[in-house]
Amino acid sequence: MDMLDTVFSQIERLAAKNGPLIAAIDGRCAAGKTTLAEELRKAIPCNVFHMDDFFLRAEQRTRERYLECGGNSDRERFLSEVLLPTVLGEDVLYAPFDCRTMSQKPAEKIKPAHINIVEGTYSAHPDLWKYYDLHIFLTVSPEKQLERIARRGGDIEAFRTRWIPLEENYFSGFDIEKRCELRFET
Repeated sequence: MDMLDTVFSQIERLAAKNGPLIAAIDGRCAAGKTTLAEELRKAIPCNVFHMDDFFLRAEQRTRERYLECGGNSDRERFLSEVLLPTVLGEDVLYAPFDCRTMSQKPAEKIKPAHINIVEGTYSAHPDLWKYYDLHIFLTVSPEKQLERIARRGGDIEAFRTRWIPLEENYFSGFDIEKRCELRFET
């Protein structure tokens, strides 16, 4: 059984329970989190939320916040604007952060869905962990990771010296990979 089939069957099994299902796809940058979420969206009716939409607001970008294990996302805003309404089956209303312009886009209103996928590094942060029915971790070799980042036009040096070390600190500090029910190397 391949990764997509495994994840799909697990989601299908869990979705048969009462209430909305929420699954987190966490893992290393360039491991395929967004791709997996989009494949799931094609296969099943679901909402997909991206942790990249919750980069730190300007006032949160402090030295202390970046030194905090897993402090590289606005998990507080994600919890209040996405996870809690989703758990309650309410509309989700949030303004996605645009990393290209370093500003927030206009607010989006998302209707409740029975299946909800959250993709992105920091999605399985301990402050958010209990809201998920399923935790998935994707990993990739360091060589393949840098190759994929370069192919999509990413700033290799910024990833190598800043973003990847922040992610690795989060993964090891909270033992994210080992805690996830499903783990895949892509």
